[in-house]
Amino acid sequence: MLVYHGSNMEVKEPKIILPNRTLDFGKGFYTTTSMEQAIRFANNITPRRKPIGKPTVSTYEVDYEQMKESLNVLYFESADDEWLDFVHHNRLDIYNGNKWDIVFGPVANDIIYQSFSLYEGGVITREELLKRLKGRNLFDQMAFCSDKAIKYLNFIKSEVV
Repeated sequence: MLVYHGSNMEVKEPKIILPNRTLDFGKGFYTTTSMEQAIRFANNITPRRKPIGKPTVSTYEVDYEQMKESLNVLYFESADDEWLDFVHHNRLDIYNGNKWDIVFGPVANDIIYQSFSLYEGGVITREELLKRLKGRNLFDQMAFCSDKAIKYLNFIKSEVV
């Protein structure tokens, strides 16, 4: 399986760094199976990290089946109740459940970010948010949350986008 990481630079040797904000799946090195999503992220992040870098997508190969056998993997098939609780708790930085090596599932991207913010602010209900998410074709994200998991990323190439 190929996965992509959008950034302001090539990332040959991925590392888990402490983020300056809370993320959907907690701290980790984030990738996606969608080149389109990686390009979008690279283009969004690069202006915030000026003056260094250019929008760049790094490509990796991973053996997902082997990772599932060897690592502690959490997989969300859709943006459902369980996913919502997990993302919400991570964004609030109050998640204290199992420690995962890999978390894989839908991304709360730009398209639904506004609805998610309304939910977090108490403006819409949980049921309303889940209803809004149901009709969306969401991109995915795969977060590598441990050094053990990072070792499964085999760098293939990078390209400025």
